[in-house]
Amino acid sequence: MDNRFNKLFPSFFPLHSEFSPSHRVINIFPSHFSFHSFSKQKDNSSKICIQQFDNLAIKSLSVPLHALIIMDASIKNNVVTSISYMHIHNKPITKTLHHVVNIISTEAKLFTIKCGINQATSHNVVSKIIVVTDSIHTTKKIFNPTFYPYQIHASSILKELQTFFLHHQENSIEFWECSSHCNWALHKAVDKKIKYFNPILLFPCKVSWDFSKEKQM
Repeated sequence: MDNRFNKLFPSFFPLHSEFSPSHRVINIFPSHFSFHSFSKQKDNSSKICIQQFDNLAIKSLSVPLHALIIMDASIKNNVVTSISYMHIHNKPITKTLHHVVNIISTEAKLFTIKCGINQATSHNVVSKIIVVTDSIHTTKKIFNPTFYPYQIHASSILKELQTFFLHHQENSIEFWECSSHCNWALHKAVDKKIKYFNPILLFPCKVSWDFSKEKQM
């Protein structure tokens, strides 16, 4: 396990510029982000869901400017583990694992989103980021202007997004909810990986994250 990426989160500053009305991403770039929820109202919703995500993946992987990020999180023995797979056209799949103790999965998912966005934007050619997650309500917390316990994570994500949107006026991000009921192959692979991952924490404290990155050809 490579520990060069261990980091501590700074304290939250309530007057951070990302939360002032004149700097809020939700006010400045309202058309640059969108949410797509999973619906179980129809009897064949799972079949429709799989077809929808297959089309989404095919379209994304056919465009070099798109980054498809699939993520999930789970809690086992008080250890939260998050994992994300990033697919970009014909590049190797980038897998990132995160694990920490004594926090809830919401914090883990927000941290995973931040790392996914950071990885995607590190590729200067990326103009659209597509995030597939099993919890769309967690992603919506990022754009919530009111005070809540996770603003420390949201401010960091918003800063990343603001830089990404300012880089080019066509840049955008989409958040897609993929429920476990959908049983989509790519999300199922991430879910299976996270369930069988058994982390050993070297720094078992709330604010210390230990994660590794590996590339698969």
